[in-house]
Amino acid sequence: MTNGDENRVDGPQEPADSAAGPPRPQPRMAGSGPARGRIRHQEAGTTTPREPTLAEKRARLAAERRQREAEEQEFHESERKRKIRKRVMIGGGVTLGVVALIAVAYASRPQPVTAYCVDENGVEAEDERVCDPAYAQQQGGTVGPSGIIFLPGFGGGGNQYHYNYGGTPGPGGTVSGGTTVRPDNAEIRSKSGSTIQRGGFGTGRGSGGS
Repeated sequence: MTNGDENRVDGPQEPADSAAGPPRPQPRMAGSGPARGRIRHQEAGTTTPREPTLAEKRARLAAERRQREAEEQEFHESERKRKIRKRVMIGGGVTLGVVALIAVAYASRPQPVTAYCVDENGVEAEDERVCDPAYAQQQGGTVGPSGIIFLPGFGGGGNQYHYNYGGTPGPGGTVSGGTTVRPDNAEIRSKSGSTIQRGGFGTGRGSGGS
């Protein structure tokens, strides 16, 4: 075999580059830093927390300030409503007290009553002075323990007279209803307007009556 035969290779020949295959990635050199986009995982107790940034600190302080302001506003609003309720309760108590005083004053106010001088038959006397004890005694009459005045021979016979308090005049000069007992809390006047009792609790009795 000649030298030319030794260098000959039978069969098709492949290019040198295609026989080597695709290029392999080169390994990263130690100390060149972490690859971009890599996520670091923190483990509790082993990883030091990251210090907050200035923007994060400002945001946290602003949130705390807003919370304090909201709490203070809520407190002031609650105090304002409490004071309003207190004023309303005090005003209501004062109003009730005034109403009670007015009611007591009205109840204690003497009521006007008209007294009619009548005989034993309930007929009005022609002269109401016969029911006045002082006048009756001047005319020779007497006053009984129940306030009935006896005038013997007055007006043509031995008649009895007394006041009817609060009665209602009717036909024929008769007076119906009423009472022969003088009311204590009353301002009593006769039919002609003479004052018999000025009225009010504890007042003394005026002329006439029981």
